[in-house]
Amino acid sequence: MKKILIILGIIFVSLMGSYVAAEESQTTTLSAGVEFNWINMDQVQRDEVIETYKEKIFGSGEVQSIKKKEFRETYKDFLKDPNVKTHYRLIVNGVKETKDAYLCGFFIRDDILYSYAIQYKNNQRFVYYYSALGKLIYVDVSSESYPNFPYYSKQYRANGKLSGAIYFISKDLQYVYEPDGKFKGVWYKEKMFDRKAKQILTRNNW
Repeated sequence: MKKILIILGIIFVSLMGSYVAAEESQTTTLSAGVEFNWINMDQVQRDEVIETYKEKIFGSGEVQSIKKKEFRETYKDFLKDPNVKTHYRLIVNGVKETKDAYLCGFFIRDDILYSYAIQYKNNQRFVYYYSALGKLIYVDVSSESYPNFPYYSKQYRANGKLSGAIYFISKDLQYVYEPDGKFKGVWYKEKMFDRKAKQILTRNNW
C-alpha cells in the first residue's frame, strides 16, 4: 500500500494541499545518500536540476499525449470498473488491500467517497482512478524501472491527454511537472518547494 500512497499523495495532495508561507534554510541528506540541497543551491543550479529530470521524463521531443482512440483501445478493459459495487463497499469500510489489488479512496468531509484508485498486484506499474460510479478518470503509468528508484510516472486523463508527470528520486524526494513540461515543484517529505526554493505546499500523508 505504501507504493500507491506515494503516487496518490503526490498527485492528489499537490492539487488539494494547503498553501503555506514558511521557508526553511537547511540541507538534509536522504538515507539513500541523495542530498536535498534545494534551498541552498543558486538559481542556475536549480534550473539545471529541473532540466535534467525533465529530459529524463519527456526526452528532447514534444510532450506527447495518447490519441483518444488508441487510449481507449489500450485500456478498454479498465474504462469501467466491473467490480465497482464491491470496491465501493470495501473502500468506504476502510479496506486498503485485497488479494488482488491495493485500494485507496478520496473523500469529501471524510464520509462521502467521490473517487478511488486501484493498483492491481499483477501489474503495479499502472494505477487506475475511478469516479464513485466506477468510470475511469485517470491512469498513472510508471516507467519500467518501477518500483526501483529512480523512476518516473505519467498521468493520463481518460481522453488520453497527459495530465502531469513525476520523477521519483526516492520515497522522500520527487520532482513534479505539468503536462507541457513546465516545472511545478519538488516534494521533499511533506513539503513542496517551487523553482525559486519557496515552500508552497504541504501534504499530510507522506
